[in-house]
Amino acid sequence: MSNQIDPTVDPYGYLGMAPNTDGSIIRIVEKFSNTPACPNPSDSNPVLSKDIPVNESNNTWVRIFLPRKVFDSDSAGKLPVIVYYHGGGLVLLSAASTICHEFCSNLAVQIPAVIVSPEYRLAPEHRLPAAYDDCMEALQWIKTTTDQWLTKYADFSKCYLMGSSAGGNIAYHIGLRAVGCVDDLNPVKIRGLILHQPFFGGIERTRSEIRLVNDKVIPPCVTDIMWELALPTGVDRDHEYCNPMVGMKSEVLEQIKEEGWKILITGCDGDPLIDRQIELAKVLEEKGLRVVGEFSENGFHGNGIHDSSEANILFVLKKFIKSS
Repeated sequence: MSNQIDPTVDPYGYLGMAPNTDGSIIRIVEKFSNTPACPNPSDSNPVLSKDIPVNESNNTWVRIFLPRKVFDSDSAGKLPVIVYYHGGGLVLLSAASTICHEFCSNLAVQIPAVIVSPEYRLAPEHRLPAAYDDCMEALQWIKTTTDQWLTKYADFSKCYLMGSSAGGNIAYHIGLRAVGCVDDLNPVKIRGLILHQPFFGGIERTRSEIRLVNDKVIPPCVTDIMWELALPTGVDRDHEYCNPMVGMKSEVLEQIKEEGWKILITGCDGDPLIDRQIELAKVLEEKGLRVVGEFSENGFHGNGIHDSSEANILFVLKKFIKSS
């Protein structure tokens, strides 16, 4: 994000918004450019992409990314499916945002995999659980679709739910929902959850939030505003949507354990959210789940997304998918 507005002085302005007295917001500035899908095989792009409606009444859809080398080869085998939920604090961005499009294109080529990125409704116009509902609907759409890019090139038995930042929060909550209806999702078989710098919160500040209170990327004052806009009206940051330590259901975690899902959680110590990410990894591991924690020094919230040349996350993902 631009540093022209100091987020610690004006968190709404930093998000390109202004609050109204009735609790709604005005979106003053569109902070991120969009990239159109590239479905034409005659283009030279190494990744083909296209948008398909899921629920037209909610204006939701998915963007599918397919590596050209698979499309061009008659002998290529099917690829794993990564359902990728974009970030943006639940109030910003789109599956069409350039930084998300480029990241998914890079994933498609480097893993390689078929990427399905759902477009979900944003807060505060549509507070949680709207985004979870939309993303669960997209997962149901995947299992029933007749789209050839998926039926011909995607291995539904190797599906991963992945998200960055707020998308990591969504991947976690969709996982909690999906594990309760695994039979209904056939032929889609989830193998694991990939939580890339997941966006969680809580009322009590963590040490990393205090240490990085003036962080220029995502300081606590900005995440507070995002949660205020995204959570259901009348609840605080110790709601289960925000704080995964609240309302953790042992029977759901036991189901994940029985299904054998692996869970990858990544973070870096330049991110104010890292303490929450480490805590979640520790608690899930203590409960017997197969957890891989990849926490690095330095870095910042969003590195690997804003810089699509960041190789570390791709190396970690390849290793994780290969082993699960």
